[in-house]
Parts: sequence; C-alpha cells; structure tokens
Amino acid sequence: MDMKKRISMELGDRDPSEVLELDVHSCRSADGEVEGLTDEYKELEFLSMVSVGLSSLAKLPPLPKLHKLEVNNNAISGGLDVLVAKCPSLSYLNLCGNKIKDFAALEALRNLKSLQRLELIGCEVTTLDDYRASVFDLLPQIVYLDGYDPEDNEAPDSEEEDDDDEAGPTGDGDDDDDDDDEDDEGSDGDDVGLSYLMKDGIQDEEDDDDYVEEDDDDEDGAAAAAGVPAGEKRKRAPEDEGEDDDDDDDDDE
Repeated sequence: MDMKKRISMELGDRDPSEVLELDVHSCRSADGEVEGLTDEYKELEFLSMVSVGLSSLAKLPPLPKLHKLEVNNNAISGGLDVLVAKCPSLSYLNLCGNKIKDFAALEALRNLKSLQRLELIGCEVTTLDDYRASVFDLLPQIVYLDGYDPEDNEAPDSEEEDDDDEAGPTGDGDDDDDDDDEDDEGSDGDDVGLSYLMKDGIQDEEDDDDYVEEDDDDEDGAAAAAGVPAGEKRKRAPEDEGEDDDDDDDDDE
C-alpha cells in the first residue's frame, strides 16, 4: 500500500486537525519522500514512518506540536536540518537503521533544543571512534543516546512512564483509610477500656458499701436479738456488772 492511501485509511472520518498520533509503518513511499501528510495535521504529537523507503524528510510538513518521530529502517543519510524548521518541539528522534555515516550529518540537530533522546543504532556513524562521547559533545541537549545516558544509565521506558502517569499515586488513599480505621479502632478500644475500668470502680464502691451495710445490719440484728432498739447501745445486765466487780476484788487481793 502506498503512503497516501495508508494515511487516508488511518485518518478515516476524522478531521486532520483532530489527529494526535499517526502510524503508517510498512507502507511504501513512491519516490522516497513523505507523501499524503499535510500541514492540516497541526495537532500531531507522534508520527511513525518506519520501513517506508524514505530517503529524505524534505517534504515533511510543519508539525509544530510533534514530540516523537520514528523514521527508523529507512535510507535517510542527511538533510536533518528540515526537522529544526518544521518540528521545533521534537524531543525523541529514532534514526536507527538509516544511512547516517558521520557526525556532520547530525550537527543540524544541535538546534533542536527540546531533543532529549536520539536513537542511531544500525547507522554507520556508530562505528566511529569515540562515537558516544562525540555525539554527547556535539549535541549537549541530548540526555539519552541509544537508550543510555553518558554514565550508562538506562533510559526509562516511555510506555511505563505513561502507565505510571495514568495510574497516578497508588496505595496512598488506601493507607490513609487503613490508618483512619486503625485510629477509630484504637479510639473505640480506649473508650471500652475506660468504661470497663470505670464500671469496675463503681462496682468496687458498691461492693464496699454493701460490705459496710452488711456490718450495720449484723449489729442491728444482734441488738434486736438482745431486745435493744436499733441504733442504741445494749445496757449491761446487773449480773454482768457483778462479775466485773468480783474480778476487781480478786485483783485487789
């Protein structure tokens, strides 16, 4: 399928200005140029033209919002200055498997100030001495070259980053709920424990009162048995007094 027909098929019933992503990989360019893509695609942010037989990007229309461009496995050897004029927001460029032979072909990319990731695997330029160091020196805005930074730290996967952004912070809300539940449970436990202790204290006081009352009842019962009204002391019987006197006489002797 040629590129024009493929782009028309991908567009469908949409207006070109509504398209944010366009993937036309594996179709064919008749003359090695970009075909069927116009400046009506002004909102386009991602464009993939992998293995379509491109040898030039000269006919690429202005795409002011394009962030990611994949043109790997084509026959592009230069002319990258067109990207500076037509794709000023470009942050990712995949040129793997093209015919970039020297650093001079990459020099135009220096003016792509937003460019952070560049892929050149499979290009002849990668076989040159000090390839990585030279590219990082030539293009100081580059953060990752062929998937690694100057210290050989691997670049994060873009799909994983998108997934993280969509998912957002996870677990925080649940943790807060759990903490709230634990706090509620702790509060309930404190209330129950306090109530229990208070209840025990009240019960202890009641038990003490019962004990005192029982002693009073015992005294009143004994008094009643002796014929003494409640609350009065029992008088000593005369015979009791005589016994006490006899005890005193014995002591005098």
